Amino acid sequence: MRQFTSLLLTLLLIFSLAACAAPSGDPPSSSTEGSAAAPSEDPENPAPEPREEDPAAQEPEEPAAPPEPYEISDPTEEKEGYVPWNGVVEHLFFHPVIAYPELAFDGDAQANGLDDFMVTVDEYNKILQSCYDKGYVLVDIADVWSETAGEDGQPQMVRNTLYLPEGKKPLILSYDDTNYYPYMLENGLAYKLIIGEDGKIASWGLDPKGEEVVSRDLDAIPILDKFVEEHPDFSPFGAKGCLSLTGYEGILGYRTQTDTKDWDEAREANRQKEREAVKPIVEELRRTGWTFGSHTWGHIRLGTLSLDTIKADTQRWYDEVGSLVGETTILFYPHGERPDGNDWKNTGPVFRYLQSKGFRVFASVGIESFSFIKKDICAVICDRLHPDGTTLRHSRDRYLQFYDAKDIMDVDVRPQREIDWS
Repeated sequence: MRQFTSLLLTLLLIFSLAACAAPSGDPPSSSTEGSAAAPSEDPENPAPEPREEDPAAQEPEEPAAPPEPYEISDPTEEKEGYVPWNGVVEHLFFHPVIAYPELAFDGDAQANGLDDFMVTVDEYNKILQSCYDKGYVLVDIADVWSETAGEDGQPQMVRNTLYLPEGKKPLILSYDDTNYYPYMLENGLAYKLIIGEDGKIASWGLDPKGEEVVSRDLDAIPILDKFVEEHPDFSPFGAKGCLSLTGYEGILGYRTQTDTKDWDEAREANRQKEREAVKPIVEELRRTGWTFGSHTWGHIRLGTLSLDTIKADTQRWYDEVGSLVGETTILFYPHGERPDGNDWKNTGPVFRYLQSKGFRVFASVGIESFSFIKKDICAVICDRLHPDGTTLRHSRDRYLQFYDAKDIMDVDVRPQREIDWS
C-alpha cells in the first residue's frame, strides 16, 4: 500500500510540474510572409525543450554548398588546336521570352506587339539548338574589340583576332529589357530571376492558374545556362550573353528604381531591400559568364531628345543600375535609334558625351551583323540581328545561316497574321 501511495504521489508531482511548464494565455502570432507557416502547437502538450546532450539539437545548420566552378577564358589568346578568326562576328539579340503563349496571345491590346518583338520558349530553344548545330560558339561582346593607343598616341578601338576551335564561328548574344516590366508579368513571361535551391539562376513567376513556379526552363537566361551545361563546346570560353538593362522599372525583376513623383521613407526602404536582394543575382550572373550593358535608364530616344535630358538619364542609369552591375563599355540604343542622326557618319554632341562616360561599343539594330570602328573618336558602332515574330514571319532568307523559320516558328500558338513563306 505504501508503495502504491508513493507511486501515486510521484505521478501527481510530475503532472503538477508539467502544468507549470505549459504556456499560459494565447500563443504569440507569427508571420508567414517569406517563410513556411509554423506548425500548430497543442498548449496542453507542448513540445519538450531539446536537451543539452541531444547532439541533433547542437549541430549547426549545414553551410550552403559552394557553387560549381565556372571558368571564363580569353578568346584572343592563342591556344593549341584553335585557329584565328578575322571574319564577321555575328550578333543576335532577344527580348525576354514568352513562357505561356496562352497569356501572351490572348487577343488583348498587347498581343500583336508581343508577337512582333518576342519569341516563345519553344522557339528560343530551337534557335539555340540550330545555332549550335551550324557551328556557332559564344563569345562576349567586350572581347571582340579593345581600346589601345594609336600611332599618334590617342586612344582608338581595334578589332581583335579571335582564336576559335577549328570549324567554329563566333556568335554574340544580347538580351534587351531584362528588367521584367509590369506588362510582361501580365502576359505570360517570368517575373524575376532568383537563385534556386541548387544555387543556380532560375526564374520565378506565376503560371496561368496563378500558382508560383520556379524553373530553369521558362526564361531565356537559365535556359541558356542549361544549354551550355549540356553542350559545353557551345561556350568554349565561358561566355553567355550581355544583358541590356534600363532602370525605370528596376532590374532583373527587382524594383530598384526611384520615383521622384511620389516618394517616401517606406518606398525608399523597400527600394534598398530590393537592391540588396538583387546583388547576389548579379554576382552569380557575372560569375557564370553573363555581362551587362546600358539600354539607358528610361529607354529614351537618343536621336531626338536634348543633350541635357540625355545627360540626366545617363547619370540616373549610373546611380541606379551601374551601381549594382558595375562598369560597362556597352551601350544598346533603345528603339535602335542612333544619336546625332547617323552615328557612323556623324560624331555629334550626344555621341561625344556618351563616349566620354565610358561607352566604347554602341549597338543598334539592323539587317546584318555590321560593325564599324570610328576614326575620329575611340568607339565602335555595330548592328544586331533580331530573332522575333517579325523576322520569323518576314525575313526567313536573311536568317538561314542561323536557322530556318519554317522549323522554328510555332504558328499554332501565335496570332494568325501574315507570313511571307509557306
